[in-house]
Amino acid sequence: MLPISLRPNGRRAVIVGGGDVAARKAEALVAAGFPIYAVAQRIGERLQSILVASGGASAQRSYKPGDLTDAALVIAATDDADLNARIVADSRAAHALVCDASDPQRGDFTMAAVSRIGELTISVDSNGNSPAFSRRVVRELARTGAPYADAMRTLSRMRSYVKQTFPAGERATILRALAERPIADLAVAPQTLVCATRRSPLAMIQSRSVAARLAERGIKTSFLRLTTAGDRDLNSPIEALGTINVFVQELEAALREGRADYAVHSCKDLPSKLSADVTIAAVSQREDARDAFCSERYSGFESLPAGAVVGTSSPRRRAQLAAIRSDLRYEPLRGNVDTRLRKLAEGNYDAIVIAMAGLKRLGNGATYVVPFETEQLVPAAGQGALAIQTRSGDERFLGPLRDTVNDPASELCVAAERAAVRAIGAGCGAPLGVYARLSTETLVLQGAYASASGALVRASVESRCVTLEQAEAVGTELAERLT
Repeated sequence: MLPISLRPNGRRAVIVGGGDVAARKAEALVAAGFPIYAVAQRIGERLQSILVASGGASAQRSYKPGDLTDAALVIAATDDADLNARIVADSRAAHALVCDASDPQRGDFTMAAVSRIGELTISVDSNGNSPAFSRRVVRELARTGAPYADAMRTLSRMRSYVKQTFPAGERATILRALAERPIADLAVAPQTLVCATRRSPLAMIQSRSVAARLAERGIKTSFLRLTTAGDRDLNSPIEALGTINVFVQELEAALREGRADYAVHSCKDLPSKLSADVTIAAVSQREDARDAFCSERYSGFESLPAGAVVGTSSPRRRAQLAAIRSDLRYEPLRGNVDTRLRKLAEGNYDAIVIAMAGLKRLGNGATYVVPFETEQLVPAAGQGALAIQTRSGDERFLGPLRDTVNDPASELCVAAERAAVRAIGAGCGAPLGVYARLSTETLVLQGAYASASGALVRASVESRCVTLEQAEAVGTELAERLT
């Protein structure tokens, strides 16, 4: 058997028979929206009242094959088994689906007992063995079905939201996860949170990835798109903009002013010490944290000729790259990922160095894209991870965000990296790379720091780590070794 739902779309159903069985079938068909035409030598009062109430038509006479013209569905509901068999044959000749009430196995379909609770339709089919029991089951489900109807309304609303908000390839995953939530959770009307985010394509992809995880829990997100100081000035080096959180201030202000409920940041953009009134609610599972060599002409960093121009505005990258290849020219490069790749394609640079995470999230790249291993070019603290920020103490949002997005391993690694930056007193524009890896309960933290004299110092620490306090202690120890 294949359970399906049919929409009438204006097509009529023909019922041959006038007794109680025909009346029960008529009730179900009318509830489904089918216009009814009944044929029988005698049409009982129950069926007659259904026809009158629904605007259906009838003919009190013997059945004729022509009665099936233009029928979408046919019900053979007479008490004559031979006549029902003939109706089945005529229906198939007329290309109409037919139900034989006297022999369910002979027709094309059986009619389940149906109950409609809001937008939810519950049907029970006994395969014709006990229609009365099917009706009993439906009645009992109907008495306890209100939470399911509420859940169905939530799913309907969330489906519309998901279709409007997320790319087609992401929708099915979100809706499948949402449908598996506990009924008690789904029975509550969807909550809507406001996310503060930068306007760039990469920032929007990152913010939508968080919104997608929330949608899987029945939480909607609307986006407050903001332009930060770092976005307004795309020419000056980051360290020359006069602040250590050039991509953060406007988003934090939206939180403080109540215009947003949470903010999504590239974790590496956050200052190592936050104001007391905001907190990191969650750290996402980390994307590839490495830096990437990109070029349209050269297959790798080592293949660049002496004097080649490498674009990067990061003091961290410049210091470490220059320690490997001091024979290259390192020139400033600002703008979003697409802008940087365009400048590379236009021939302004022989190569550029940008984060692998951004390339992967955007699905973008160059002719040659070669990741640097983290031992060769140590990433920035938090690189590849997203930080979800909320107001401190606002449990309405902190709990759901943490439960939905936080990745414990990434959180420990990022906590160690940020602690090292904080202990050194460096900002996001400092020539400092810090990167942690967690294997089971062992955290390995490596760092590279260019001092004021220009000397590049490298160090690493390995320690057992299962708590944020332990992670921060590892970060502090690394800072001492680097300075």
